[in-house]
Amino acid sequence: MTFTPPLSGLKALAHPRRQQILEQLTAHGPATSATLARALDLNTGATSYHLRELARHGIVEEADAGNKGKGHSRERWWRATSDDLRLPMRSGQDAETRSVVDEMNRLSYTADLRLFERLQRESTDLGAWMDAFPYSRGTVQVTPAELHDLFEEYIALLNRYKRPEGAPEGARTVLTRFLAYPAPDQGGENVA
Repeated sequence: MTFTPPLSGLKALAHPRRQQILEQLTAHGPATSATLARALDLNTGATSYHLRELARHGIVEEADAGNKGKGHSRERWWRATSDDLRLPMRSGQDAETRSVVDEMNRLSYTADLRLFERLQRESTDLGAWMDAFPYSRGTVQVTPAELHDLFEEYIALLNRYKRPEGAPEGARTVLTRFLAYPAPDQGGENVA
């Protein structure tokens, strides 16, 4: 299910701690604020506040702890509302929305690169996963409509491997990213 938050939700998500919380919930499933605070080395009270803010904007929601088989009934469990959070199309963004989205992207890409670099340095401790760093850098020649189709095919492929229940033995969560943008033309100007 795809979800595009309104501007107020984007503003709420343009906070580095909230992005970390959402990433953790998306990658590892439902958790309590205490579990998230430990995993992310955050304060429990602040984590609870950030969860409530994300919930206020429909980005996370309370999860049923009874189905987890973990913890006490008074613990509040949280989960991401969607595995496919989409940003508004750039052509439909006003200046304020564009500024918020740009900041969200900057924070996300910076965090992703830091984590990737750290995991590469520590890869000798990953056992069989040491060689599991596929990387591809290439180009394609497509129209805007074809690029949209390519992205949707990529999401469909990822969705084939999302298995919250019944993943094979040895499977673990793998972070994936898709980034595509027009190359500058020969003169260094952006493609119109």
